Amino acid sequence: MKVQRILVVIALAVTVLTGCGSDDSAADESTTTSIATSIATSTTATPAETTITTSGSSETTSSTTTTPASSTTALAGEPIDIGPLEGDIVAVVGVEFDDVLNVRDEPGVSGTIVATAGPLTDDMIAAGSAWRRSESIWYEVTVSGTTGWVNSRFVAYLGSVDDVTSAVVTTLGSTPTADSMLELGRIVADTHASVDAEVESTITVTVAPTTGDLGEVTYDVIGLADDSQIGTRLHVFATPGDGGGFTLKSVESTVLCGRGVSDGLCV
Repeated sequence: MKVQRILVVIALAVTVLTGCGSDDSAADESTTTSIATSIATSTTATPAETTITTSGSSETTSSTTTTPASSTTALAGEPIDIGPLEGDIVAVVGVEFDDVLNVRDEPGVSGTIVATAGPLTDDMIAAGSAWRRSESIWYEVTVSGTTGWVNSRFVAYLGSVDDVTSAVVTTLGSTPTADSMLELGRIVADTHASVDAEVESTITVTVAPTTGDLGEVTYDVIGLADDSQIGTRLHVFATPGDGGGFTLKSVESTVLCGRGVSDGLCV
């Protein structure tokens, strides 16, 4: 089993920061479009770290490799010996479907955005470097050939995929139905949220709902009491009703690991 250094995930067990405007607040760690506003009532409020006022459609991704600041001594914070090992493959997690994770040329929100990664990006290559700010931890990664820094809050290893339909139905006491896929997906996501009063889960829609022969939607639930499994990605399928509404058909769960993964399991 490959030994991994601890992947620290922050900002899940503390009160959400609002409008603090400090360089460490990560208040613009992902860009947000107007679509997110329309579903805000069906998801928990994302931490202040995750949004800025610029539109995701205005972001551009550099195709060249960018080297972080040549001297880190002027940066606030300090390098730390944690996080994914050099060469590890990690994924973006907890980013809304209409949003992106910013990749910056230095750790911290004051860094220039050199690339972006979508909410389902699963091939970021870790450089093996981590940096601690007062309110956040940053990892150096390569995304589509561009190297930069991302907030660790939105990084995890993808583990095994399992059918958890029966567990969801058992937890709820019956097969759930809802008027929309967003509502049904949220019902399912709530069954996976932390029940620990000291750990607050963040729930985001990572794949927008679609309808056809089946309805589909994907939610990320980030923030669990387990320090090895930091969250779960839930792909929810439902059968449309003749008179409207949806009835749960199945749920596929992808384990999101914090410290590493071996044979699909968190380590």
